[in-house]
Amino acid sequence: MKTSNGKQLAKKMLIAMICGLACGFGCIMLREHLVSSGQTDLWTKINNLFFQDITQPTATKAVGIFYIVGQLFVNSLQLIIVPMVFVSITLAISTITDTKKLGRISTKTILTFFITTVCALCFAGVVASIVYRLGFFNAVGKAAVTIQQGSTGSNPLNIILNIIPNNLISAFSTNGNVLAIVFIAVAMGLAMNTLEEETKTLKKLFEEVSKIITLFLSFVVNKFAPIGIFCLLTRTFAIYGIDSLRPALAYVVTVVIALFIYLFLAYPIYLMSMARVNPKPFMKKMVKVALFGFSTSSSAATLPINKRTVTEELGVNDQIASFVLPLGMTINMDGTAIMQVIAAMFIAASSGYKVTFMSMAVIAVLALIASVGTPAAPGAGAVILFTILTGMGYTNDAALLAYSLILSINRPIEMLVTSLNVVGDASTSVIVAKKENMINQEVYKG
Repeated sequence: MKTSNGKQLAKKMLIAMICGLACGFGCIMLREHLVSSGQTDLWTKINNLFFQDITQPTATKAVGIFYIVGQLFVNSLQLIIVPMVFVSITLAISTITDTKKLGRISTKTILTFFITTVCALCFAGVVASIVYRLGFFNAVGKAAVTIQQGSTGSNPLNIILNIIPNNLISAFSTNGNVLAIVFIAVAMGLAMNTLEEETKTLKKLFEEVSKIITLFLSFVVNKFAPIGIFCLLTRTFAIYGIDSLRPALAYVVTVVIALFIYLFLAYPIYLMSMARVNPKPFMKKMVKVALFGFSTSSSAATLPINKRTVTEELGVNDQIASFVLPLGMTINMDGTAIMQVIAAMFIAASSGYKVTFMSMAVIAVLALIASVGTPAAPGAGAVILFTILTGMGYTNDAALLAYSLILSINRPIEMLVTSLNVVGDASTSVIVAKKENMINQEVYKG
């Protein structure tokens, strides 16, 4: 019954995605036609009515129907992220009475994350190097792109300081502090595990809160996901013009091809080699999760449906999924790492910097550190990219111009990146569960 419901939801989401992409590209064509025929005012009216971000200071008279519907859908999912991560990790750790088993699960999870991310970085470096040597990363023309100073640059090691918060309330006040939430949840779970019977009432409370969260998220996903996906995709592609995409065509094509290759080749290889399972059931059942991640461009918003799919359709024990998936959403960013390496190479090459093997290695290390601290929210990867650029010293006007160009057109890339990230989290759950004999093989194969 659960598998049947999952298939029905996947079909609805696939239809919504296809319709959203078709409408979005149709709007691109309509925009190009109206602008080229001198009817820019008409497109402005259409944009204000359907697609405009109404939070912008210049959009006081806009309606933004698609923006409102899409944002309400994403907000309803992100609303529950902090309590879900906190409760699920705390319960997962508090219910594992064998401390050696807990240590094994943690070690295997982090080691798998590290292996897949390093492989992703190496793969991205090879792809970017080939494209660079073929001369496709040419200088970006002085198009109508405003140079942004990128004030988000900082030392990547600051991520370490953010692991332990200095204020408990502030750690729970924003979705950007997920790493701190994970630390608090692990600490509380270990304490509850040690105290055992003395925390029985608290554990019962957490279990009831978990049920409420699951019910809320199931309602949102089942009832509103197709509508939200359609609005998000239509608006995302409708706001882009051909002129803004053309200068970075080499970057866009390179990243898209690299992400697709890694998605359809790397994860099946990981599952076959590390978990010794047939990857076909996994890839088939993860379709709706990948579509959901693609549509929302947020690993955090995709966490609920990812967890439900992993536990109910792939047979992974809830203890494993409750620990691995929230942690993966925070530190496992294969897609983000690939995007950041290729983007950094594109910016370096297009702005006149010489790219050597050593510089590529440094870019990979910085991308590894930066990807760990990338918030699980739309657009975060491109913003964190500035950390890598400042770390490498790629800060001349040409580099800032190329960076600005990537910021302006990177949302479609971030959508694919998110799909890769969430599939990577799920594959790690299967790998760890298989190694710990905490996976239902019949459910996985069914």
